[in-house]
Amino acid sequence: MEPLTIIAAVLVAVLGVYRLARVIIYDAFPPAVWLRIKWDDATHESSWNKLLHCPWCLIPWIMLVAIAWFFASLYGPEWVAWSWWLFWGWLGLSGVSSMVYVRDQRPGE
Repeated sequence: MEPLTIIAAVLVAVLGVYRLARVIIYDAFPPAVWLRIKWDDATHESSWNKLLHCPWCLIPWIMLVAIAWFFASLYGPEWVAWSWWLFWGWLGLSGVSSMVYVRDQRPGE
């Protein structure tokens, strides 16, 4: 594998994992809110409850999924590789785009 591909994959994975964690932990996106409510109902006050409310707790597990999926793409069918780049790339680009948007200086503000 080319070094540039490895660097791109790491960058895509980090940004994609950041965005997915942000959606699950903080965002008001209705499916994410529903997931957090169901998780809270199922875990109550147990230590497992922190998993969907703490970036330090959740991100390593999301990254594990991203890494496992990436290695599966190296040895699996071509569509697995394409799906990895599309999924994590879409999340990563949406995260970066959101960060750029919130830092935009709008005229008159």
